[in-house]
Amino acid sequence: MAEQPGFDPHAVGEMDYPEHNRTYGRFLGFFKYGAIAVVAILIFMATALVGHGGFIGGILLAAIFAAVAVFVLGKGEENSMKH
Repeated sequence: MAEQPGFDPHAVGEMDYPEHNRTYGRFLGFFKYGAIAVVAILIFMATALVGHGGFIGGILLAAIFAAVAVFVLGKGEENSMKH
């Protein structure tokens, strides 16, 4: 037969809310800037490899997109996580 657990399975443990909020904020930041990086790479590949922009044009267009996206999405950080 199975043994009885040495703890109460229905007891609610303590929650470290500041650590939870920091972890959630870092996850959102990783996702946000990761998505910007992936789209910038796709823009570079589309411009340099498929379009007629060339290698340098692809790098410039991807860098401009990344800079604008980071600037625009960075503006929302003043209001994020302020419930």
